[in-house]
Amino acid sequence: MAIGRVVGSVLFSSMAAYAFARLEFPFKNFLFTLVLMQMMIPGQLFTIPQYLLVQNLGLLDTIWALIIPGLVSAFGTFLLRQFFMSLPKELEEAAKLDGCNIWQTFFKIMLPLAKPGLISLGIFTALFSFKDLMWPLIVNISQDEMTLSSGLAKLQGQYAINYPQLMAGSLLAIWPMILVFIIFQKQFIAGVANTGGKL
Repeated sequence: MAIGRVVGSVLFSSMAAYAFARLEFPFKNFLFTLVLMQMMIPGQLFTIPQYLLVQNLGLLDTIWALIIPGLVSAFGTFLLRQFFMSLPKELEEAAKLDGCNIWQTFFKIMLPLAKPGLISLGIFTALFSFKDLMWPLIVNISQDEMTLSSGLAKLQGQYAINYPQLMAGSLLAIWPMILVFIIFQKQFIAGVANTGGKL
């Protein structure tokens, strides 16, 4: 689930962020305002529409029910837009003079330069999806499709809790995110520092 959400969020958010930061199209500011408004609304309000969507697609109790709602991120779009706006426009002008179209400019020039921002978004998305509890408990009921956080929640009994078992599971649950942060710490800090450029 975390890998699917990270790949989807980084890909789709980077394309949307590049469009909002660099391209000119009708209603650009209005559409970006809608993206920002989505960040201000509590995520719990989207639970019922997302559930109905997943149910109508016939994806309940599958891994796709966990991945699809997290494929696009308003936070990721905002974060990467700030990063793309901090890059100099001369790079795109030089690419255009060399004969690059928009897709070539995006994939060959701008995306490699946005690597720290992409890594920051990847770590944030992995963390958010790794600790997601409510959505996996709603859409997946079988133990085979249960995420780690919802599995830990199921270890708590109604009247008694096996604390040694719960603490051992919690210890095993935190090490992947700590390991990811240690490996990508330098890029993560650079990405967060660089996205505070200009609005």
